[in-house]
Amino acid sequence: MKQLVRVMPYTVNDQVTDVNETPQGIQLIQAPEIWKETKGKGMKVAILDTGCDMDHPDLKARIIGGRNFTDDDGSSPDILDDHNGHGTHVAGTIAATANESGVIGVAPEADLLIVKVLNKDGSGQYDWIINGILYAVEQKVDIISMSLGGPEDVPELHEAIQKAVGENILVVCAAGNEGDGDDNTDELAYPGSYNEVISVGAVNLNRESSPFSNSHTEIDLVAPGEEILSTFLNGKYAKLSGTSMAAPHVAGALALIKDFSQVTFERDFSEPESYAQLIRRTVPLGYSPKLEGNGLLYLTVPEHLNRVLTEVVKNRLVKS
Repeated sequence: MKQLVRVMPYTVNDQVTDVNETPQGIQLIQAPEIWKETKGKGMKVAILDTGCDMDHPDLKARIIGGRNFTDDDGSSPDILDDHNGHGTHVAGTIAATANESGVIGVAPEADLLIVKVLNKDGSGQYDWIINGILYAVEQKVDIISMSLGGPEDVPELHEAIQKAVGENILVVCAAGNEGDGDDNTDELAYPGSYNEVISVGAVNLNRESSPFSNSHTEIDLVAPGEEILSTFLNGKYAKLSGTSMAAPHVAGALALIKDFSQVTFERDFSEPESYAQLIRRTVPLGYSPKLEGNGLLYLTVPEHLNRVLTEVVKNRLVKS
C-alpha cells in the first residue's frame, strides 16, 4: 500500500534554546495537581511518528527503545532519529522528564517506545503505520499515540487498531486539521475517525475551539493544541499548533490515569474502564459535541470548576 499518511498539518510558531517551565497546556489540563499521586511510572507509551531526538536532555531518560519502519537512514530498523521535529515535540508533551530545566510532560515518568512510521518529510506509507501498530502490540505497550492521518479508510489499518484495542491498548489519535469551524460539516481523517480510537480535537489556551480542528461524531474530547511548548530538534524547544499537539496531552493523561488506577484498585483496568475514567475527567465548554466531544480534558474536575465552567458555557451560548 503506497498511499501516504502524513503528520497532521501543524504550524511551528517559535523556536527557543533556553526554557525552564511547565508548559501552559500541561497546566491547563491540571496535570501538576496529579503528580503528587502519580507521574505515570511504568506506563509504556508507543509514539508512532517521525522518530525522536534521541539525545534531547528532556527525553533520553524516558526512551526505552523502538523501531524504524520508514525509508529514512537507509531503512535501518535501529535508527530512530527525527529529521522532522514533529515526533520529538509529541514525545515531550507526553513524557518530558522532570530534570529542573527545559519542559516537563504530562506523565514525566512514563516510558516511551519510539516507533518511527513517518519519514523526514512527515509522510508514511500505510504499511509502515500498520506494521508500527502491530509492533507496538507485540511490545505490550499500554497506550499508542498517533498524531497522523490520511483521507482513506484502509481496512487493514482499521483491523490493526482493532487488534490493539482487543489487547487492552488505548489508541489515541489526533482528529485532524481540516476543520472549518462549522459543526454542520464533517471533516474525516483516518485513523482519527474510527470508533475504536480516542479522537482528540483542539482548543486554544483560552479554552476556545480551534477553528482548524476537525468536527464529526467520533470526537471524544479536546485538549490544548495551539502555541504548545515542547521539545524540538537539536536539544531545542518550540511552540507548535495543531491537533497533533492536542492528542499527546491525552496520551500522557491516560498514563497517569492507568498508573493511578493500578495503585488504587490493585488491578489493570480494561480499555473501556480506562476510557471511562478519562471521560470522567472532562468538562463541557458549550460547543457542539461534534467539535468538543465530551469536553476539555481536566484531570481534577473539582466541583467549583464545574460551577465556573457552567457560567462560561452560559455566557458563550448567550453570545451565540
